[in-house]
Amino acid sequence: MKGLFFLGLIGPAMLYAQVQNDTISESQIEAINFTKRLPVSKEIINVEKDLGKKNLGQDLPVLLKNQTSVVTTSDAGNGVGYTGFRIRGVGGTSINVMMNGVPYNDSESQGTFFVDVPDLASSASQILIQRGVGTSSNGVSAFGASVNVISKNPEEKFYIKSDNSYGSFNTYKYSAEVGSGKFWDNRLSLMGRYTKIHSDGYIDRAFSNLDSYNFTALFEENRTKLRLMAFGGKEKTYQAWNGIDKTTWETNPKFNNSGAIYDANWENIVDFYDNETDNYTQKHYQFLWEQNLNPNWNLETTLHYTDGKGYYENYKQDAKFSKYNLPNQGTATRTDFIRKKWLDNDFYGVVSTLYGKLNNVDLNFGAVGNQYFGRHYGNVTGVFFPQIQEHEYYRNRSVKNEVAGFAKAIVKLNALEIFGDLQLRNISYDTKILQQGDDEGFDLNRKWTFFNPKAGVNYNIPAGKLFLSYAQASREPNRDDLFANPDIKPETLHDFEAGIEKNIGSNFSLAANAYYMHYVNQLVLSGEINDVGGFIRTNSGKSFRTGIELSALAKVSKFLELSGNLNLSKNENIDFRQEGANGIENLGNTPISFSPNTVANLLVNIKPFSNFSLGIQNQYVGEQYLDNTNNPDLKLNDYFLTDLNAQYDLKLNRTDVALKLLVNNLFNQNYVSNGYVWEGPVYYSQAGTNFLFGISLKFR
Repeated sequence: MKGLFFLGLIGPAMLYAQVQNDTISESQIEAINFTKRLPVSKEIINVEKDLGKKNLGQDLPVLLKNQTSVVTTSDAGNGVGYTGFRIRGVGGTSINVMMNGVPYNDSESQGTFFVDVPDLASSASQILIQRGVGTSSNGVSAFGASVNVISKNPEEKFYIKSDNSYGSFNTYKYSAEVGSGKFWDNRLSLMGRYTKIHSDGYIDRAFSNLDSYNFTALFEENRTKLRLMAFGGKEKTYQAWNGIDKTTWETNPKFNNSGAIYDANWENIVDFYDNETDNYTQKHYQFLWEQNLNPNWNLETTLHYTDGKGYYENYKQDAKFSKYNLPNQGTATRTDFIRKKWLDNDFYGVVSTLYGKLNNVDLNFGAVGNQYFGRHYGNVTGVFFPQIQEHEYYRNRSVKNEVAGFAKAIVKLNALEIFGDLQLRNISYDTKILQQGDDEGFDLNRKWTFFNPKAGVNYNIPAGKLFLSYAQASREPNRDDLFANPDIKPETLHDFEAGIEKNIGSNFSLAANAYYMHYVNQLVLSGEINDVGGFIRTNSGKSFRTGIELSALAKVSKFLELSGNLNLSKNENIDFRQEGANGIENLGNTPISFSPNTVANLLVNIKPFSNFSLGIQNQYVGEQYLDNTNNPDLKLNDYFLTDLNAQYDLKLNRTDVALKLLVNNLFNQNYVSNGYVWEGPVYYSQAGTNFLFGISLKFR
């Protein structure tokens, strides 16, 4: 079956997605058009066209799983709740995610937690993915890719829309959206959406209760556009980040030991704590001012503020009072506690981008100033001692400031387009312990300044182009890196890319690129995790990722479309060293963790009738290692997945009806896409065959 798979065409159906002018602004169109001309590996995804058929409640990383070089995973096993993705083997902490150009990565952890903004795809019009370093943007430098999620604008006419779905593991989604259309002399339009998503999860007790909202107001007059957006979400998920050992995975893959309460001898589980949960609320506010200065210059300035607050809760059995800065209760020195670890943070700043044209030169300037203020603290409550109520046992705070700027230019010289990009970032990070307790927090003040140059050239050919580029990027360690090793070094990447993009007639398009990514002090996943499931990273010295990426789209007939993509790569640490029983060991060249050498997708879209379509998505992911030691016992097997989606559209008087079906893992493959090392391999089980059925209604 795999042999037949590779006989198919390769390439994403969304490679040449068209910009929908009615759902995004002129400045956003300008940014997309500028991006399309850059000499980098990229995809521009039309959310409604390319993701709409399967947007039935699963998180954005899962919706993107068939993109080039993307591998996704889910803690709960079915794509709802905590999910993540890797691109070219690089994890989410090294992928720069933005929302309308505003950094979304958490400033301290550098992670992206899409569980905090459920149903994000329903409010997006375009998603821009640049693989490799990509070009300068706002936020941390991209070491695997940059992903910019662009929100849609209100529609010009009044509508009411409802998206509802139900499926396996008691998963359901209810969504309602209203658009006012243009009023007040066609100057103002409003849009609002609310979504409720629930799932019991594939893993035992790994439920998710997710709420999300989006409100957008758009004011347009002459050359001025003002957009006010308020969006966010609230999540409550039962913890599923512990994973299971290999033996348990083979015999009881749904087992989840989170919240386990043991007998007095710590031998048998007698119960599970029913509120072993993660709870977080995140609110985003963005005010965008787009000003057309003249026919050649446009300015976009965004003020943003993100408010996040939440905690995760654990049952801590037979713990010492002293661990939580509490006195013994009479003769009792230990007892059971309910522990809550809180994070209360604010992130705010300004982002400004100027687009311009001077004769044959296109220019793009950007500046950003952001501040993050985080408060970390913990409370415990006594299970058998009611007098112990919400005792705070530690507190620390962190402040992170960033000031950055970049300048880009594309100079057109006949068939040549020469690209240059200069970025300067200055970062300061200060964290302090305010109340000592439980080995939480640390005192540190660090500053970094990075200069990141990039250059490239396009050679335009009929219906396509050839490109070559070089980019350097440097980035600071995150909070967990610094906590594990205050002397850890920032990482630097030198990225070389070359490729071709070509349309052959109106029915076939092809893209191919080669890359070589050379790292100095790359922060690779060590295979270990911390107490909240976060992966611990370490400097690997020198390492590299090199490979080819191929993609194609073929419209075989009026009824049949084939597309797909392929990544063939080699990802290695050079002379990797680690501390062993006999001191420092040199293991030679070893595979970089979580970096499969092959990732491929084949997509088949059949449309026998104008109102019915059937899609089949096939994905193959090669074997990958849980750490960097090349230990065959710590290797995840390769896997091949097939998903199916179908949609039937019915147009009535002023009403559009769409019936949707999504079947994941059609052939019930038993596979693992993520894990870590703890006295052997630990796996995150992924669900077998599961489905979602949805109904979308739109009243005009």
